[in-house]
Amino acid sequence: MILGRVVGTVVATRKDERLLGAKLLVVRTVDPRGKDEAGYTVAIDTVDAGNNERVLVVTGSSARMAAGLKDCPVDAAIVGVVDSVEVQD
Repeated sequence: MILGRVVGTVVATRKDERLLGAKLLVVRTVDPRGKDEAGYTVAIDTVDAGNNERVLVVTGSSARMAAGLKDCPVDAAIVGVVDSVEVQD
């Protein structure tokens, strides 16, 4: 799982028919304390995440197991909105 923050949206007027109606979001990778890291990914939103929310992202075959995505051509899916993260040093 990847911890990230929603930073934008992707609009694709032409896409695979199995993705019609799907919301695509740009997610920036963050560390457990919420500090931005270098990576970005585009993920299909399965939980109605909003801009600037911290989210959990799964990739690869796990993304295709998310609700409603069986047999869809996706490599990343947002599967949770994070309420809080606790890190113990």
